[in-house]
Amino acid sequence: MQDQEDRGKKKWYILEGNHISLLLVLLIAISFYVGLTHFDVISIRVKMFMNVLSPFIAGFAIAYLLNTPMCFFERSVYRNLKYRRVLSITTVYLLALTVLVILLNLIIPQVVQSVKDLAGNMQTYMKSLDQLVQTLTEQFDLDAESINDMFGNFSSTMSDLSKRVTEALPQIVDVGFAVGSGVISGITAVISSVYMLAGKDRMVPQLKKMMYAALPKRRADWLLDVCGQANRIFVGFINGKLIDSAIIGVLCFILCLIFRIPYPMLVSVVVGVTNIIPFFGPIIGAIPCVIILVIVDPWAALRFFFLVIGLQQFDGNILGPKILGDSTGLSAIWVLIAIVTCGGLFGFPGMVLGVPTFAVLYSLVREWVNKRLRKKGINGDGKPLDSAP
Repeated sequence: MQDQEDRGKKKWYILEGNHISLLLVLLIAISFYVGLTHFDVISIRVKMFMNVLSPFIAGFAIAYLLNTPMCFFERSVYRNLKYRRVLSITTVYLLALTVLVILLNLIIPQVVQSVKDLAGNMQTYMKSLDQLVQTLTEQFDLDAESINDMFGNFSSTMSDLSKRVTEALPQIVDVGFAVGSGVISGITAVISSVYMLAGKDRMVPQLKKMMYAALPKRRADWLLDVCGQANRIFVGFINGKLIDSAIIGVLCFILCLIFRIPYPMLVSVVVGVTNIIPFFGPIIGAIPCVIILVIVDPWAALRFFFLVIGLQQFDGNILGPKILGDSTGLSAIWVLIAIVTCGGLFGFPGMVLGVPTFAVLYSLVREWVNKRLRKKGINGDGKPLDSAP
């Protein structure tokens, strides 16, 4: 009698599970249909929702970046103190504030002044470039009409651009730096990041508890293992790339001073920031800098071109592998696909975060493929494994 009741309960559980699965499939299909037919309305609602959550997303990004140095201070510097978590959080935020003050007082004013000078002297630079083009045309017997047409279009474009930059700079500097439309959001992000760092010992166990409550133990263990692997890849890549880009930016500034490159702070900031992007970063940063330097001083542009090539080789072959190691495990073709795909979908953040995201997906696919091959008792070439019967 008991066996019949157990079999009946088992069948009921199976039927209930099938019904739940069918209901989930139906809900997903309905949601997909509604999403396709009302895409514009849903996109507006999603943007509104993301705007509301943006301070907390920014706070999570800040906490994620500061978590590694906070753990270092907590485990190494303040290890034997009672309030080591509070002291560690205070220390990392004071260091971050110091870096921010240095950026605001030393780097950003020089960049803004360089842009102002460049826009104000654009007409003089264009006249000098015009004279150089005329001289080269006469010496090498080039097609003067075609070159003049091309240079005229380029000259008018750059003059119009400099005029717009000159008109927009006072508004950007006065309004953007003095008031700032995102002050409240920034304060909310910082406060939320402090709470996230302070309460991570409670938040992480709560998330694990929810996973084990909602999923079977085997699935929850696998998901937690994936999250841990993704965290290691992202932390290693992002922190390493930030350090690498900062070093490249400082080296670029020093070399620009040595080789007398005009506007060294401006071009160094552009090169350092774009170097965060893997693979394409040096190229993306060098193109606008070379265009600017061609207008100001063509020979300086040539020197800067070779300087960037040298920096890129140093970063790609020596500095980058030393700092990053093999944190992603991706080949060059997958890095290229990750940057192009994610950059096209999500812009600059996608170009930066696309590589570690692809690295996580690549490791999951590789794990699944290896597991399937082991079950079949063959290797990647289709030959039997040594341990296979």
